[in-house]
Amino acid sequence: MLKFLRFTCGTSAGLVAQRRLPRTLARTLPVSALMIACATTGRPAMAAFNDTISPFIATSYSYDDNLFRLDDDRLGINGQRSDTSRQVQAGLVFNRPIGRQILSGQAKWSRVYFDHFDQLDYSGKDYLADLEWHIANHLDGHAGVSYTQTLTPFSDFQSTERNLRTVRREYLNGGWRFHPSWQARAGFSRERYGYDLITQRISDRQEDATELGVDFLQSSNSRIGLQLRHLKGSYPNRAGFEALGVEQGYEQDEVKANIYWYVSGITQVQLLGGWVKRKNQLFSVHDASGANGRLTVYWAPLGKVRFTGSLWREFAAVENSLVSSSLNNGASIAAAWDVSAKVRVDALLRRQKRDFSATTGMILPSDVTDSTRTATVGVTYAPRPNIQLGVNAFHDARTGAALINTGSYRANGVSFTASGQF
Repeated sequence: MLKFLRFTCGTSAGLVAQRRLPRTLARTLPVSALMIACATTGRPAMAAFNDTISPFIATSYSYDDNLFRLDDDRLGINGQRSDTSRQVQAGLVFNRPIGRQILSGQAKWSRVYFDHFDQLDYSGKDYLADLEWHIANHLDGHAGVSYTQTLTPFSDFQSTERNLRTVRREYLNGGWRFHPSWQARAGFSRERYGYDLITQRISDRQEDATELGVDFLQSSNSRIGLQLRHLKGSYPNRAGFEALGVEQGYEQDEVKANIYWYVSGITQVQLLGGWVKRKNQLFSVHDASGANGRLTVYWAPLGKVRFTGSLWREFAAVENSLVSSSLNNGASIAAAWDVSAKVRVDALLRRQKRDFSATTGMILPSDVTDSTRTATVGVTYAPRPNIQLGVNAFHDARTGAALINTGSYRANGVSFTASGQF
């Protein structure tokens, strides 16, 4: 189900990219989606509704042969494993200069209908507002809010009942260019995750992140910096579950190098990595520390072909009633090929291994892990600059950990999309 949502949202994002893609909007997309969106920026854009607002509409039809991500040996829900869904979207993107400040964002509404499991039908929402602020000549930053409502993925929590997930985020950050070659940065963000299903509200959580950093800026557009980050997570609905081994919260301290290396117009390298210590609120025996980070390489050997490769080792939250977090090791490679002025092909390969034994409050063996392999491919045809048609296919497979209900499964699917911008 995750892949369907990613592809249908990616179509409208590609249209958005024909205009100036706000920097904060870009941060909300995964690397693969950014490649798809940015691939259209070189095409001429049609005149928008006015100078600041661009409405769009989109629709999709999707098929998933294992909607609930069930184990291979299970027959399905009442004998049914697959389903098809239809989605309609409408929204707008805005980008409004106000003096030196720039107000940008989007508002998107969607409705999804399932053919067989119609109890899952839902309305999705996606709002974002960002203010790019400037004070004098050396102070700038961003302040904003975002809100999303969508169906919770079934990969870690299987339920035939509709379970909507909402994510609210507020943030404020800024930088001070105190020297032509140096800048200091600071920021704060708060994210709140909520689940509609009563049985999963135990996973409701809030994460507060504070960052401080300093960067050395080179004339080549490269950057070398140091970043300090403190993350505090809490679960408001877990009071009284301590005796069952359910963690109540965590804190994470990070010291990382923040490097952007502009090797050439063909190759750029980005690294955010260093040392991380994660402490549990109740079960200190499972505190963990070690190397953590993400390396991303952008490579465009040909004008029409671009690659993005990533390696990561990171702590992450898990949407599971038994465990709260995991240590993830993974790699991905994404490619975009502009076959012609109207046709683009995108592909992605991704593999990730999650280790649950070192980060959860539960008493688990030392080898409780799962591994997920994902492959996607898609073709987009733009008969006009403001119209896109697409077909996308995916394969998703996991070798799971039955002890914590992250089962093994295989899933395949395809989706057809159409979108237009006015």
